Amino acid sequence: MFAVYAAAPNPDSPLDGLTVGERPDPVAPDGWVTVDVTAASLNMHDIATLRGIGIKPDRFPMILGCDGAGRLADGTEVVLHSIIGDPDWRGDETIDPKRTLLTELHQGTFADKVIVPARNAIPRPEGLPLNHAAVLGTAWLTAYRMLFTKSGLRPGQTMLVQGASGGVSTALVQLGRAAGMRVWVTGRSEQKRALAEKLGAHATFASGERLPERVDAVFETVGEATWSHSLKSLKPGGTLVVSGSTSGPNPSAELQRVFFLQLQVIGSTMGTREELADLMKFVATAGINPEIGLELPMEQAAEGFRAMLAGDTAGKIVFTRSA
Repeated sequence: MFAVYAAAPNPDSPLDGLTVGERPDPVAPDGWVTVDVTAASLNMHDIATLRGIGIKPDRFPMILGCDGAGRLADGTEVVLHSIIGDPDWRGDETIDPKRTLLTELHQGTFADKVIVPARNAIPRPEGLPLNHAAVLGTAWLTAYRMLFTKSGLRPGQTMLVQGASGGVSTALVQLGRAAGMRVWVTGRSEQKRALAEKLGAHATFASGERLPERVDAVFETVGEATWSHSLKSLKPGGTLVVSGSTSGPNPSAELQRVFFLQLQVIGSTMGTREELADLMKFVATAGINPEIGLELPMEQAAEGFRAMLAGDTAGKIVFTRSA
C-alpha cells in the first residue's frame, strides 16, 4: 500500500529520512479494525519521530501520522483517537503508564490503511467534514482538554494564547471564542496576529508585549521564550495551562511569583476518547470550521513537512488520500 514513512531516524536533518513509497498492508488482530484513510493531519510529533525522539530505533521504518479520518469496511466514517492504551487500564488513558501514540509503537495514518483498536475508531458526527475531522485528534484535542478540562475558565473570562498560528493555538482561539471567552493572543508577526483575529481573537499583541490588564488563564505551548510573560500576565490566583515547549523546556521557574500570587501551573497532555467525542460534537453543533492552512495530496507530503519545519504554519496541515 502507499505510505509516507520515516525510513530511519535523523536527529540533525529529519527530512532526509522522509520516504514516500510502498509498505506492507496491515493485518488487524482480534479487537482491532482496519480504516481506509481519507484525510490525515501533520503534527510536530511527526517531526520528532523523524528525529528519532520518542521511538526506539528498532521500530523503523515507521509510517507517520497521529491524526486521521476514514472509513471502516462497512462504510462507517470514523475519526481516529491516537492514544493506544493498555487494554486492562481503566480511567483516563492519558495517564496510563503503558500508553503510546500512533507512530511510537504502531504504524501511523499517512497511508492507504491504518489499524487501531476498535474503540479508537469513533463514528463521525453529522455536520463534520472528514478533512476537518482529521485535524481534531491531536492538536485540537490537546486544546480542548487544556480549555475545558484543565483551565477552569468560565464564559466571559479572559484567556491569553501564547503564539498565534500553530495547530494548538488556532484551536484554542476558535474554541475559546465559540465558548464565550474573551480571547487574547500574542504573535511574532502582523501576519500571524491577523490570522488570530480572523479566527475570532478579540485582541492581539506582539510577543512579550505588556497587556492592558492581567488575564484569568494563559495557554502555553512555547516554553522558554514566553514563560516569564505568561506568569506576569496572570491575575493573582490565575491559571497557566502548559502542553508544550517548542522554544525550549527549561524556563526560569519564577517561584516567588508563583507562590506569592498563588498561581496555578497545570500540565496537560492530549485527551481521552470521551473528550475527543465531545470535541467532535461541539465543533459540529457550534459550526466551527477548524483552520486548515495547507491541504495537499498525501503524495506531496514532503511539502507539508518542509512548511512545518520552517515554521510556516497558519493552522493545520492536512494530507488527503483518494477514496
